Order: sequence, then structure tokens, then C-alpha cells
Amino acid sequence: MDAFEASTNVPREGFEFDHQPETDQSFENALEKARTGIRLDVDDATELLTTGTDTPGIDVARKEQVLETADRRRADVVGDEVTFVVNLNNNVTTACNVGCLFCNFKDAAQRFESTHDGENNGFTKTPSESREIVQDAVERGIYEVCSVSGLHPALALDDEHHEILSGLNGEYNYKSPEAYDVDPGTYVEQIEAMSVDDVHVHSMTPEEAYHACRGTDWSYEDVFERLRDAGLDSVPGTAAEILVEEVREVICPGKVGTNEWLEAMEAAASVGLDTTATIMYGHVENEAHRAIHLDRIRELQDRTGAITEFVPLSFIHQETPLKEQGMVENGASIHEDELMIAVSRLYLDNVDHIQSSWVKYGDAQGLKMLTCGADDFMGTILSEEITKRAGGGYGEFRSVQEYVDMITSIGRAPVERSTDYEMRRRIDPGDGPFGPMLGPKADGTPLL
Repeated sequence: MDAFEASTNVPREGFEFDHQPETDQSFENALEKARTGIRLDVDDATELLTTGTDTPGIDVARKEQVLETADRRRADVVGDEVTFVVNLNNNVTTACNVGCLFCNFKDAAQRFESTHDGENNGFTKTPSESREIVQDAVERGIYEVCSVSGLHPALALDDEHHEILSGLNGEYNYKSPEAYDVDPGTYVEQIEAMSVDDVHVHSMTPEEAYHACRGTDWSYEDVFERLRDAGLDSVPGTAAEILVEEVREVICPGKVGTNEWLEAMEAAASVGLDTTATIMYGHVENEAHRAIHLDRIRELQDRTGAITEFVPLSFIHQETPLKEQGMVENGASIHEDELMIAVSRLYLDNVDHIQSSWVKYGDAQGLKMLTCGADDFMGTILSEEITKRAGGGYGEFRSVQEYVDMITSIGRAPVERSTDYEMRRRIDPGDGPFGPMLGPKADGTPLL
């Protein structure tokens, strides 16, 4: 292997960002700070993510030093356990008009209208359909239902919100449910529907929370309190992408901004909801943007203490508008993926758990990430739709048996966990066959 490998993620032609991966720090100093446990700053993270801004591309030998340091930190913080959650993805609708250029999950909302004459490959689920799907999965042993959806114009927080929006003459991306073939109900109705037999409901991103209070003077606290009372248990910190405005203006100009995302996450924490946090990297941004993003997540955790895990999400480019419009040619390289996991572990000294996504990385590389600083291996998910629609090819489901086999293959201990990591079941590989045990109706029966 060459000592250097050029990064595939350089600013694309036409994007002149203010933030560039240039620092007065040295790679050696940044690495020494990481090794000795001194809290890193943005310049340190930039040096580690680039393996030194004094040279072009990624220095593979330096990269391995970063990975080794992160793996030691992982062992110190969480030991040899690799956790996973037994969960279901139940996305309510693909209808969305936001127009994010990295996304191929959405379908133009007008295609769902009753008067639309044309093909529509998307979907919208009623609350009763969501309940049926979740009920079936609960019977099979899941602990968590995760729901992240498009911003359907007919979705309102509750009946009061419908009444307010209906008086605003179609502003705020709103149309009455009567305009559509399928009524998605309200956010409260969907959360109530998915709250089956004490299953953990993980839903309502900051972007969805904004949609649930658009056109009102309600605060994010108001929204999350109502949803918590309806059965919401924790909030996924997706829609973060890159928390730097000059990047968001390129890839998602219609989405909530950095400050609003942070405000919504603090609001969720303030009403007692745990959260996660993410980064979606490998598109038009550079390593300086990634470092700034990590810093903003760490500051958020310093303020709230509510983030249970951090999830790096490598951009899947194949079927997205960014690729189709020639704005990117590819996603992150494997070296960048490994460094993103490692530097997340080293920088986020107040977040115990770093997740490796087998949906984004695949099985083999996903396991490799568990030696680069990650300690969580995602969930069974049962039905994955968002990455698949963007061109991902690593599957939609993972069984408990597969988790046990994969995790033990790298000499680590498989642990079924709750969403908040408070409940844990360490699995003895000799006790198979394996099924979930932590869900409200789990009894060890295999999922399939």
C-alpha cells in the first residue's frame, strides 16, 4: 500500500468555503494530546482527520496511529462489549417538499394528492397501519421502534395545529389531509399508535419537530412535551448533516439551520428525553467542517448530558441529486470512514458510545470500525428504507444470531441493549439459537 492515498473528499469546484482544513497545529502534537487524554480542539481534530494538514492526502501510517489511539480509548471507556438494539424502522411517509440534495428517500408531496395523475412509488401509512406494523414486531421481540419520515404537508402536531394551519391560507407547507389519498394522521396520533406494550418509541428529529410547530408560536419544548405525553421516549439526532451553515446552504438550504437544530435538541433534553446525535459526511464538506461539527456536538452534550450515542453516517451518493447534478462524484473513502469513527471517539470525551452502521459500511467494514473506536453495531431494524433508496446495498435486516456470530468473530462480547444503554444482556455464544430478550414481549425466540 502506498504511504499516502489521496483523499476523495476535496471541496468540489464551485464551492469556495470559508472554513478550510488548515491549522497552525501539528499532527504529532494533536496525536499526543489524544493519547494523553487532553481535551482536543477543532485544530487538533482537523489534524487527525487529515493525518496532517502539512501534506496532501491521507498518510496511511499516521492513520493507523489515530485508529490505535481511538481503539485504546474505546477499551478504556466501554471495555470489550459490542452492543446492538433489537429494533424496527417504521417510517411513516416518503412525502416531502424540502428538497435536500443528498436524499433520495423523499417523493414530491404533490404526487400523493388525490388529483395527481401519475405513478407514485412512495408510501404514506395511517396511524392504524403503523400500529399494526409495530404490534407485529413487538410480538416478535423488538425493544425499540425508530421512526424518521418525510415532511408530509398534511402532517400536523395535533387537531389544534390543524386548525391553526388551516387558517393560514396554505402557507407553511400545509395542505388539508382531505387533499391526499391517504391521511397520515397527526404526529401525536402516530406516536400514540406506535407506543405499543411499552415498546421504546425513538422518533421526531429536530426537522420533524420544526414541522410539528410551523405556523405557530409554540416552542420546541411545547412540541416535545406533547409528544412525550403521547408516548415518545427519545429523539434521534438526525437532520444534523453538517452543522456548519456554509455547507447546509449547498446540500439542504430548505432545512432547519444549525442553531435551530441545536435549540430543538436542547428542548428535547429539557423535557426529559434522551437523544442521539449524528454527522452525515463525505459529500461537499471538508475536514474542517467535520471538526467544527464534532465541537458543536460536544458543546451540546456539555450542556445537556442527554446524548446516548454518536452516529457517523457515511454519505451514500449513488442515487442522490448531488450525484445526478454532478456536484459530487463519490462518497468518503474507507480511510476517511475509519478516521471519522476514530476522531469521533477521541473528540467526544463526554459521549460514551460511538456507533458503526452496517447499513452504511457493510458487514466487513462495519466490523473493522469496531476496532477504530466504535463500540455499538446499530440494530436489527427489520426494514431499512432511507439508505436503500439512496443506492445502499448492504441489506435491510440483521438477526440476533448474525450479531452474535459477527461480534464474536473479532473477539468481542455481543451485548443486546436498550435504547438508553441502561439495560444490557451479555450473550454467551454457546447458548444459541439466539433471539431478543429485552423487548416487552421478548422471550428468546429468534426474530425470523
